[in-house]
Amino acid sequence: MRIAQIQSHVYKNKQENLDMLAEKLNGLDGEAVDLVAVGEMFTTPYETSCFPGYAEPEGGESWKQLSNMARKHRIYLSAGSIPEVDAEGRVYNTAYVFDREGRQIAKHRKAHLFDINVEGGQHFRESDTLTAGKGATVFDTEFCRMGICICFDCRFPEMVREMVLSGAKVVLVPASFNMTTGPAHWELMFRSRAVDNQCYMVGTSDARDPSFSYVSWGHSMVVSPWGDVVAEMDEKEGVQITDLDLPLVDKVRRELPLLQSLRG
Repeated sequence: MRIAQIQSHVYKNKQENLDMLAEKLNGLDGEAVDLVAVGEMFTTPYETSCFPGYAEPEGGESWKQLSNMARKHRIYLSAGSIPEVDAEGRVYNTAYVFDREGRQIAKHRKAHLFDINVEGGQHFRESDTLTAGKGATVFDTEFCRMGICICFDCRFPEMVREMVLSGAKVVLVPASFNMTTGPAHWELMFRSRAVDNQCYMVGTSDARDPSFSYVSWGHSMVVSPWGDVVAEMDEKEGVQITDLDLPLVDKVRRELPLLQSLRG
């Protein structure tokens, strides 16, 4: 299975971000990519005050454009995450996944909101404007079952374990770690989840922009079920293509049968 991660610069104009994604996807034509992954909140600056104004309902204009992109390029599109508003006015950090026909096959609302206050470092409260989702999310492709969670969700081992026990061999994580948490925990977290669950972990970040109030770490990466970093970007805007060796998941699980040895 061939995946492409788009580590994109985030513009203040929502449509400019969608146009950027469309342009990047055009550039991937001919690369035989099966799935494309994008970063967290890639259509809006990562600021709590922006989320309500940028939010759209499921099936809104951004959703339609993303669906059309998946259908046009005949790819699975893990469309990062974007702000979603429901009928009651609640705003969520929501990840949509579309199949090759542009049909939505998964929707995950970030379940663990990023509320932190690191002395001398990052302060952020998603709960100021966002509502938490519930539960883990898995979906099926012709390659394997996959899971998806969003950034801070991945810090909770039970969420990734739930997806893996539901059959996931690959876990996608649109994310935006920052300059405090990124250097300390980004690689450590993805390698830990991969080793514990013997699955591929695919973390896709936004590119770093020091002019924003929230500065992303970048470093989109793919970690194998053995815990090896098989691909990693730097902090800049770009595209990374990686071939996932899915039989390796079965091999690792067979040779080191952790999941079969779980105790209640």
